[in-house]
Amino acid sequence: MTYSPPPGAPRARIPGPQQPPPTYPQIRTGLWKHCLGGGLGLWVLTALVTYATKNTTLLPTLILLGSFLMPVTFVLWAYERHGRDLGVSVILGCFLTGGTLGVLGASVMEYYLLHPSLWMFVGVGLIEEAVKLGALMFVLRRQPRLHGMRAGLILGATVGFGFAALESAGYAFNAAVSTKGIDLRALLETEILRGVLAPFGHGLWTAIAGGVLLTYRQLNGRFRFTGPVVGTYLGVSLLHALWDSTHGIAIWLVARLSRTGLDKQLFAQGYIPRPTDQQEHLFTAFSVGGMVLVALLGIAWVRSLARRDPSWRNTP
Repeated sequence: MTYSPPPGAPRARIPGPQQPPPTYPQIRTGLWKHCLGGGLGLWVLTALVTYATKNTTLLPTLILLGSFLMPVTFVLWAYERHGRDLGVSVILGCFLTGGTLGVLGASVMEYYLLHPSLWMFVGVGLIEEAVKLGALMFVLRRQPRLHGMRAGLILGATVGFGFAALESAGYAFNAAVSTKGIDLRALLETEILRGVLAPFGHGLWTAIAGGVLLTYRQLNGRFRFTGPVVGTYLGVSLLHALWDSTHGIAIWLVARLSRTGLDKQLFAQGYIPRPTDQQEHLFTAFSVGGMVLVALLGIAWVRSLARRDPSWRNTP
Protein backbone atom coordinates (compact mmCIF):
# COMPACT_ATOMS: atom_id res chain seq x y z
CA MET A 1 0.00 0.00 0.00
CA THR A 2 1.41 3.36 -1.01
CA TYR A 3 0.68 6.83 0.24
CA SER A 4 0.88 9.97 -1.84
CA PRO A 5 2.97 12.74 -0.29
CA PRO A 6 1.04 15.55 1.31
CA PRO A 7 0.61 18.72 -0.73
CA GLY A 8 3.56 21.05 -0.57
CA ALA A 9 6.02 18.37 0.56
CA PRO A 10 9.44 18.63 -1.11
CA ARG A 11 10.16 16.07 -3.80
CA ALA A 12 13.51 14.68 -4.76
CA ARG A 13 14.68 15.84 -8.17
CA ILE A 14 16.93 13.58 -10.14
CA PRO A 15 19.09 15.60 -12.50
CA GLY A 16 19.08 14.41 -16.06
CA PRO A 17 22.17 13.95 -18.18
CA GLN A 18 23.92 17.22 -18.95
CA GLN A 19 26.35 18.08 -21.68
CA PRO A 20 29.69 19.45 -20.49
CA PRO A 21 30.00 23.18 -21.09
CA PRO A 22 32.00 24.08 -24.18
CA THR A 23 35.57 25.15 -23.61
CA TYR A 24 35.20 27.99 -26.10
CA PRO A 25 32.39 30.43 -26.96
CA GLN A 26 29.90 29.31 -29.57
CA ILE A 27 30.19 31.75 -32.47
CA ARG A 28 27.72 31.52 -35.29
CA THR A 29 29.07 30.60 -38.66
CA GLY A 30 29.98 33.51 -40.90
CA LEU A 31 30.40 36.13 -38.17
CA TRP A 32 33.35 37.61 -40.03
CA LYS A 33 31.14 38.12 -43.11
CA HIS A 34 28.61 40.09 -41.07
CA CYS A 35 31.44 42.15 -39.59
CA LEU A 36 32.86 42.91 -43.03
CA GLY A 37 29.51 43.81 -44.60
CA GLY A 38 28.17 45.77 -41.66
CA GLY A 39 31.46 47.57 -41.02
CA LEU A 40 31.88 48.50 -44.66
CA GLY A 41 28.32 49.87 -44.76
CA LEU A 42 28.91 51.95 -41.63
CA TRP A 43 32.20 53.27 -43.03
CA VAL A 44 30.57 54.34 -46.30
CA LEU A 45 27.67 55.94 -44.43
CA THR A 46 30.05 57.81 -42.14
CA ALA A 47 32.07 59.03 -45.12
CA LEU A 48 28.94 60.31 -46.88
CA VAL A 49 27.65 62.09 -43.78
CA THR A 50 31.06 63.62 -43.11
CA TYR A 51 31.33 64.85 -46.68
CA ALA A 52 27.79 66.26 -46.71
CA THR A 53 27.88 67.99 -43.31
CA LYS A 54 31.59 68.92 -43.14
CA ASN A 55 31.40 67.82 -39.51
CA THR A 56 34.99 67.25 -38.39
CA THR A 57 33.88 65.57 -35.16
CA LEU A 58 33.08 62.50 -37.28
CA LEU A 59 36.70 62.13 -38.39
CA PRO A 60 37.72 59.87 -35.45
CA THR A 61 34.77 57.58 -36.23
CA LEU A 62 35.70 57.46 -39.90
CA ILE A 63 39.37 56.81 -39.15
CA LEU A 64 38.71 54.05 -36.61
CA LEU A 65 36.13 52.28 -38.77
CA GLY A 66 38.35 52.31 -41.82
CA SER A 67 41.52 51.33 -39.98
CA PHE A 68 40.11 48.48 -37.89
CA LEU A 69 37.61 46.98 -40.37
CA MET A 70 39.90 44.65 -42.32
CA PRO A 71 42.20 43.65 -39.42
CA VAL A 72 39.24 42.79 -37.18
CA THR A 73 37.55 40.87 -40.00
CA PHE A 74 40.58 38.69 -40.61
CA VAL A 75 41.09 38.05 -36.89
CA LEU A 76 37.45 36.95 -36.60
CA TRP A 77 37.86 34.67 -39.61
CA ALA A 78 40.95 33.03 -38.13
CA TYR A 79 39.27 32.68 -34.73
CA GLU A 80 36.10 31.17 -36.18
CA ARG A 81 37.87 28.74 -38.49
CA HIS A 82 40.92 27.64 -36.52
CA GLY A 83 41.27 29.27 -33.10
CA ARG A 84 38.10 28.98 -31.03
CA ASP A 85 39.87 26.77 -28.50
CA LEU A 86 42.57 29.38 -27.87
CA GLY A 87 40.23 31.64 -25.92
CA VAL A 88 38.70 35.05 -26.52
CA SER A 89 40.84 36.72 -23.85
CA VAL A 90 44.03 35.63 -25.59
CA ILE A 91 42.81 36.89 -28.95
CA LEU A 92 41.84 40.26 -27.48
CA GLY A 93 45.09 40.51 -25.57
CA CYS A 94 47.17 39.83 -28.66
CA PHE A 95 45.18 42.26 -30.80
CA LEU A 96 44.91 45.17 -28.36
CA THR A 97 47.84 44.79 -25.97
CA GLY A 98 50.20 43.20 -28.44
CA GLY A 99 49.35 45.64 -31.21
CA THR A 100 49.72 48.67 -28.93
CA LEU A 101 53.02 47.52 -27.46
CA GLY A 102 54.28 46.82 -30.95
CA VAL A 103 53.44 50.30 -32.22
CA LEU A 104 54.93 52.00 -29.16
CA GLY A 105 58.11 49.93 -29.24
CA ALA A 106 58.62 50.47 -32.96
CA SER A 107 58.10 54.21 -32.63
CA VAL A 108 60.68 54.56 -29.84
CA MET A 109 63.32 52.36 -31.45
CA GLU A 110 62.93 53.85 -34.93
CA TYR A 111 63.17 57.37 -33.48
CA TYR A 112 66.50 56.70 -31.75
CA LEU A 113 68.09 54.12 -34.04
CA LEU A 114 67.10 54.96 -37.61
CA HIS A 115 68.36 57.74 -39.84
CA PRO A 116 67.68 58.40 -43.54
CA SER A 117 69.92 56.07 -45.53
CA LEU A 118 69.87 53.43 -48.23
CA TRP A 119 69.37 50.70 -45.60
CA MET A 120 66.68 52.47 -43.62
CA PHE A 121 63.90 50.09 -44.69
CA VAL A 122 65.99 47.11 -43.61
CA GLY A 123 66.21 48.67 -40.16
CA VAL A 124 62.47 49.29 -40.13
CA GLY A 125 61.79 45.65 -40.96
CA LEU A 126 64.16 44.35 -38.28
CA ILE A 127 62.78 46.67 -35.60
CA GLU A 128 59.07 46.25 -36.27
CA GLU A 129 59.21 42.46 -36.59
CA ALA A 130 61.26 42.27 -33.38
CA VAL A 131 58.85 44.39 -31.34
CA LYS A 132 55.83 42.46 -32.60
CA LEU A 133 57.42 39.16 -31.58
CA GLY A 134 58.34 40.71 -28.24
CA ALA A 135 54.75 41.84 -27.75
CA LEU A 136 53.51 38.32 -28.58
CA MET A 137 55.85 36.79 -26.00
CA PHE A 138 54.77 39.33 -23.40
CA VAL A 139 51.08 38.53 -23.86
CA LEU A 140 51.71 34.76 -23.73
CA ARG A 141 54.31 34.79 -20.96
CA ARG A 142 51.95 33.25 -18.36
CA GLN A 143 50.16 30.84 -20.67
CA PRO A 144 52.52 27.90 -21.27
CA ARG A 145 49.70 25.80 -22.75
CA LEU A 146 49.80 27.88 -25.91
CA HIS A 147 52.42 26.45 -28.19
CA GLY A 148 52.63 24.82 -31.59
CA MET A 149 52.39 25.98 -35.18
CA ARG A 150 48.62 26.56 -35.30
CA ALA A 151 48.53 28.72 -32.17
CA GLY A 152 51.58 30.65 -33.35
CA LEU A 153 50.16 31.39 -36.78
CA ILE A 154 46.83 32.61 -35.39
CA LEU A 155 48.14 34.61 -32.44
CA GLY A 156 51.05 36.02 -34.42
CA ALA A 157 48.66 37.20 -37.12
CA THR A 158 46.44 38.72 -34.42
CA VAL A 159 49.32 40.78 -33.03
CA GLY A 160 50.26 41.83 -36.55
CA PHE A 161 46.73 42.90 -37.41
CA GLY A 162 46.47 44.87 -34.17
CA PHE A 163 49.71 46.62 -35.12
CA ALA A 164 48.41 47.27 -38.65
CA ALA A 165 45.10 48.70 -37.41
CA LEU A 166 46.76 51.22 -35.10
CA GLU A 167 49.40 52.12 -37.67
CA SER A 168 46.74 52.64 -40.36
CA ALA A 169 44.83 54.95 -38.02
CA GLY A 170 47.95 57.07 -37.66
CA TYR A 171 48.56 57.21 -41.41
CA ALA A 172 44.92 58.13 -42.03
CA PHE A 173 45.12 60.95 -39.49
CA ASN A 174 48.30 62.32 -41.08
CA ALA A 175 46.69 62.16 -44.53
CA ALA A 176 43.63 64.05 -43.32
CA VAL A 177 45.53 66.94 -41.74
CA SER A 178 47.12 69.33 -44.24
CA THR A 179 48.20 72.96 -44.32
CA LYS A 180 44.96 73.83 -46.11
CA GLY A 181 42.74 72.14 -43.52
CA ILE A 182 41.10 68.70 -43.55
CA ASP A 183 41.72 66.68 -46.70
CA LEU A 184 38.87 64.14 -46.67
CA ARG A 185 39.77 62.70 -50.05
CA ALA A 186 43.33 61.88 -48.97
CA LEU A 187 41.99 60.25 -45.81
CA LEU A 188 39.60 58.01 -47.75
CA GLU A 189 42.23 57.06 -50.33
CA THR A 190 44.69 56.14 -47.57
CA GLU A 191 42.17 53.98 -45.73
CA ILE A 192 41.05 52.18 -48.89
CA LEU A 193 44.62 51.45 -49.97
CA ARG A 194 45.77 50.25 -46.55
CA GLY A 195 42.57 48.25 -46.07
CA VAL A 196 43.13 46.36 -49.33
CA LEU A 197 46.79 45.72 -48.49
CA ALA A 198 46.21 44.82 -44.81
CA PRO A 199 45.97 41.01 -45.31
CA PHE A 200 49.37 40.90 -47.03
CA GLY A 201 51.44 42.94 -44.59
CA HIS A 202 51.96 42.91 -40.83
CA GLY A 203 49.47 40.14 -40.12
CA LEU A 204 51.08 37.80 -42.63
CA TRP A 205 54.66 38.45 -41.54
CA THR A 206 54.00 38.10 -37.81
CA ALA A 207 51.94 34.96 -38.41
CA ILE A 208 54.98 33.32 -40.01
CA ALA A 209 57.37 34.40 -37.25
CA GLY A 210 54.89 33.58 -34.49
CA GLY A 211 54.20 30.12 -35.91
CA VAL A 212 57.86 29.13 -35.85
CA LEU A 213 58.41 30.79 -32.44
CA LEU A 214 55.62 28.82 -30.74
CA THR A 215 56.61 25.61 -32.52
CA TYR A 216 59.91 25.63 -30.61
CA ARG A 217 58.38 26.84 -27.34
CA GLN A 218 59.05 24.48 -24.45
CA LEU A 219 56.24 22.84 -22.49
CA ASN A 220 57.10 24.93 -19.42
CA GLY A 221 56.43 28.10 -21.39
CA ARG A 222 60.00 29.21 -22.08
CA PHE A 223 60.72 30.60 -25.54
CA ARG A 224 63.69 29.18 -27.41
CA PHE A 225 65.55 31.27 -29.97
CA THR A 226 66.75 28.40 -32.10
CA GLY A 227 68.25 28.63 -35.56
CA PRO A 228 64.89 28.27 -37.36
CA VAL A 229 63.34 30.95 -35.14
CA VAL A 230 66.14 33.45 -35.82
CA GLY A 231 66.21 32.57 -39.52
CA THR A 232 62.46 33.04 -39.83
CA TYR A 233 62.68 36.40 -38.07
CA LEU A 234 65.35 37.56 -40.51
CA GLY A 235 63.33 36.24 -43.44
CA VAL A 236 60.12 38.07 -42.55
CA SER A 237 62.15 41.22 -41.81
CA LEU A 238 63.53 41.00 -45.34
CA LEU A 239 60.01 40.62 -46.76
CA HIS A 240 58.97 43.65 -44.71
CA ALA A 241 61.91 45.68 -46.01
CA LEU A 242 61.20 44.71 -49.63
CA TRP A 243 57.52 45.65 -49.20
CA ASP A 244 58.42 49.10 -47.86
CA SER A 245 61.09 49.75 -50.49
CA THR A 246 59.05 48.78 -53.59
CA HIS A 247 58.38 52.48 -54.24
CA GLY A 248 62.09 53.36 -54.32
CA ILE A 249 63.02 50.23 -56.26
CA ALA A 250 60.39 51.09 -58.88
CA ILE A 251 61.89 54.58 -59.28
CA TRP A 252 65.38 53.11 -59.70
CA LEU A 253 64.17 50.60 -62.30
CA VAL A 254 62.35 53.30 -64.26
CA ALA A 255 65.48 55.45 -64.31
CA ARG A 256 67.60 52.53 -65.50
CA LEU A 257 65.21 51.46 -68.24
CA SER A 258 64.42 54.95 -69.51
CA ARG A 259 68.12 55.89 -69.41
CA THR A 260 67.54 59.28 -67.87
CA GLY A 261 70.09 60.90 -65.61
CA LEU A 262 68.07 61.52 -62.47
CA ASP A 263 69.57 63.29 -59.48
CA LYS A 264 70.20 60.87 -56.62
CA GLN A 265 68.77 63.40 -54.16
CA LEU A 266 65.39 63.03 -55.81
CA PHE A 267 65.43 59.28 -55.18
CA ALA A 268 65.47 59.97 -51.45
CA GLN A 269 62.44 62.23 -51.87
CA GLY A 270 60.55 59.39 -53.55
CA TYR A 271 59.35 60.83 -56.84
CA ILE A 272 60.40 61.31 -60.47
CA PRO A 273 60.62 64.94 -61.59
CA ARG A 274 58.45 65.73 -64.60
CA PRO A 275 57.83 62.08 -65.56
CA THR A 276 56.80 61.13 -69.06
CA ASP A 277 53.78 58.96 -69.78
CA GLN A 278 56.05 55.98 -70.34
CA GLN A 279 57.80 56.53 -67.00
CA GLU A 280 54.47 56.78 -65.17
CA HIS A 281 53.27 53.49 -66.65
CA LEU A 282 56.56 51.77 -65.84
CA PHE A 283 56.54 53.08 -62.30
CA THR A 284 53.01 51.82 -61.70
CA ALA A 285 53.83 48.40 -63.13
CA PHE A 286 57.03 47.99 -61.10
CA SER A 287 55.61 49.27 -57.80
CA VAL A 288 52.41 47.22 -57.96
CA GLY A 289 54.20 44.19 -59.37
CA GLY A 290 56.80 44.34 -56.59
CA MET A 291 54.16 44.39 -53.87
CA VAL A 292 52.30 41.49 -55.50
CA LEU A 293 55.52 39.47 -55.67
CA VAL A 294 56.33 40.08 -51.99
CA ALA A 295 52.74 39.20 -51.02
CA LEU A 296 52.86 35.93 -52.99
CA LEU A 297 56.12 34.97 -51.30
CA GLY A 298 54.57 35.55 -47.88
CA ILE A 299 51.40 33.62 -48.73
CA ALA A 300 53.41 30.67 -50.08
CA TRP A 301 55.54 30.67 -46.93
CA VAL A 302 52.60 30.68 -44.51
CA ARG A 303 50.78 27.97 -46.47
CA SER A 304 53.84 25.74 -46.37
CA LEU A 305 54.00 26.15 -42.58
CA ALA A 306 50.29 25.39 -42.17
CA ARG A 307 50.56 22.19 -44.20
CA ARG A 308 53.20 20.84 -41.81
CA ASP A 309 50.81 21.01 -38.84
CA PRO A 310 48.10 18.30 -38.91
CA SER A 311 46.13 20.08 -36.14
CA TRP A 312 44.59 22.34 -38.78
CA ARG A 313 42.35 19.42 -39.79
CA ASN A 314 41.12 18.99 -36.21
CA THR A 315 40.23 22.56 -35.30
CA PRO A 316 36.73 23.27 -33.94
